[in-house]
Order: sequence, then C-alpha cells, then structure tokens
Amino acid sequence: MGTFVISKRLNGNYKYEFVSRKGKAIFTSNDFELRFECEEEIERLKVSIDKCVFMRFKSSSGKFFFRLILDEHEIAVSRKYTTQLLLQKGIDEIVKYAGKAEFLDFSLGDNIFNDAQ
Repeated sequence: MGTFVISKRLNGNYKYEFVSRKGKAIFTSNDFELRFECEEEIERLKVSIDKCVFMRFKSSSGKFFFRLILDEHEIAVSRKYTTQLLLQKGIDEIVKYAGKAEFLDFSLGDNIFNDAQ
C-alpha cells in the first residue's frame, strides 16, 4: 500500500509525495506555505481520486511522466519513467491505493537519529 509523505523543501515550503509500497516516490505535489494545507489537499485527493485526470507526457530525453489534475488544477507531477508500461503501473498504484493510504509527516526536520556519542 502506498503512503503520502509530507516534508519540507529547502526554501521552507511544504510538499507531499505519494510513495509506492516499495518506497519509490510516484509523484510530488506543488509547494504549500503551511503544513495543514498539505493535509487538506491529501484528504481532498483521497476522496476524489476517481475524478483525477492523469495527463501523460514524454520529455525531450525520451522519459515518460504525468501531471495529476484535480478540478482543473495541476496538483502534482510524477517522477520520470523509462517506459509507458511503468508509467501506467504508477498510475494504477495511485488509483488502487491512494484512497486508503495513510500519511507520514517528516516536515519537522528534527534529527530522528541521535548522534553517536
């Protein structure tokens, strides 16, 4: 099952990613000023995943990716895939698991691993 992961960008804004059950990021959201905005959009995405549109593209380097559109607004961009089949598998995983996925919050940036003394 996939998971939504909230984290902080270097510029101080928040983002979320949908991470596959194997631990690979499938897509990354746009920036948010406040963390709760991430949570609200995740919840909105979870309840309306069937209304999402996946616009497929091919980059100049030959890689495939998609833009996730909800209510006529782009909310996320996928990672780059080497084949259309892998791209479709990423989309299928979102459709199958996003509605019941949990989210993890790594936005605090605290050192979760104690320094070795």
